[in-house]
Amino acid sequence: MRVSSTKLQNNFGKYLKFVEANEEIIVTKSGKDAAKILPCHDADVVKEGQAEYRSSSWVTYEEFLELTEDSEQRFELIDGVIYNLASPSYKHQHAVGELHGTFYNWFKGKNCVPLTSPFDVTFIKEEDNINVVQPDILVMCDKDKLDEKGKYKGTPTLVVEVLSPSTRSKDMLKKLELYKECGVREYWIVDPLNEQIWVYVLGDNDITNSKSYKKDDTVRSEVFEGLEVDLQEVFA
Repeated sequence: MRVSSTKLQNNFGKYLKFVEANEEIIVTKSGKDAAKILPCHDADVVKEGQAEYRSSSWVTYEEFLELTEDSEQRFELIDGVIYNLASPSYKHQHAVGELHGTFYNWFKGKNCVPLTSPFDVTFIKEEDNINVVQPDILVMCDKDKLDEKGKYKGTPTLVVEVLSPSTRSKDMLKKLELYKECGVREYWIVDPLNEQIWVYVLGDNDITNSKSYKKDDTVRSEVFEGLEVDLQEVFA
């Protein structure tokens, strides 16, 4: 992100949040690059490969939009905290590809459409708590919630997140709570390392049912009758 020295001086606290979210700030003066502000993390606290950086104060939706518009990196905003999304591994992408392939074929010709990341989903928990996430896979049945710019502010019926070491806690805790609160009906958590999938059925801000599947199983959707995936292909 490039910022003029004047803007930096007037909004230092805001740009510091971006640096804490692992975004480099290039300071310009008279139209030329003059300095660079880099994130500095304690090596004993932040392990190699970690992709989450907690800001020292609440990040607003407007600040988040400014960051994402100017950055080539991918970020999520959950309860005022920015999360930097690291590049996925082969196992992660293989699982996403197999699942989306099955979803694509099953939903073809139906009213709902499966999409893969990067695609922003905006959840409005409260007026001052707007969250933005990029699920690995989502099933959108309310295409009328796309605005004129193609931005989605609806509620996916089904969401799939594939775990990575750096996102495990966020996907299993923070996102489960977010999806539960915001009306997602079904949430799949895919663990490529342990070759396991959890399926959560959500409703009334609660978990109404849950099932666990291993590599030799066939996972079945509880919301979309007939949608099923052979896990031997997903975890091949």
